[in-house]
Amino acid sequence: MLKKDILHALRVKPGSKLKLQERDTGWAQTEELKELGKEDIKERASQLLQASLDELAAAQDLLYADDRYSLLLVFQAMDAAGKDGTIKHVMSGINPQGCQVYSFKKPSAEDLDHNFLWRYMKSLPERGRIGIFNRSYYEDVLVVRVHPELLDGQKLPGDKRGKSFWKARYEDINAFEKHLVRNGTIILKFFLNVSKQTQKERFLERLERPEKNWKFSPADLAERDFWDDYQEAYEKALTATSTDDAPWYVIPADHKWATRALVADIVSTTLMSLALRYPEPTGDSLILLEKARAKLAAEE
Repeated sequence: MLKKDILHALRVKPGSKLKLQERDTGWAQTEELKELGKEDIKERASQLLQASLDELAAAQDLLYADDRYSLLLVFQAMDAAGKDGTIKHVMSGINPQGCQVYSFKKPSAEDLDHNFLWRYMKSLPERGRIGIFNRSYYEDVLVVRVHPELLDGQKLPGDKRGKSFWKARYEDINAFEKHLVRNGTIILKFFLNVSKQTQKERFLERLERPEKNWKFSPADLAERDFWDDYQEAYEKALTATSTDDAPWYVIPADHKWATRALVADIVSTTLMSLALRYPEPTGDSLILLEKARAKLAAEE
């Protein structure tokens, strides 16, 4: 389990203003970690990841049996930050029957005929299950804010798209998430914070290694030109929507081993804190169990 000072360093405190330039994208999040050194931290991260995966597997069974909560994990990041790999590794030990992953692409014509939250509402996890949004409704205050011309396709009334418009969208998201939490959905939101230099290196790797060529898209390179605009959009969105109900965690993403260990620990620790329990049979159920036990015992 992560120490409180590390969790504090990763979490966006509700009501505080996020400055991404002040967030380290590497592995040294505290002075103590810097003193330990990279190799020591990398070994501890490997141990932490394995322990978290074991806890997560056990907690998933309890989550399903308890049947009071669902868990929604939201992942947002710049391209090549490692969302897919993080999801793959963190969820590697759980039962796939109890987990669903949605990767949201460009909205369809049907999506655009509804409010911006509609297509995400349809994909929420039911009680007892884990849902993962690989990109999410936050795209509508991120990519749409960077490219406001996309609003033209949303057929919205009025033509004002200033600060009050985006403020209203943040309020809609906060109200939506608060409603979900009140009804048993635990929400954890992760922004994988990759540096511009590391993104460049990963893009080059995709271009230079034939087996990774398929992962490269010219659109990713085009969006890189808007790096500063995206950083500003993320700062505003995370500042406005990190709440006690649904906190944002800024996860350093320059080293994949650190990213995966941190996310896995936060997820497993959160589930273990819910006091989940297996249902205990009572009354008529106990009588039926005893009858079933006696019947089976009497068989030759």
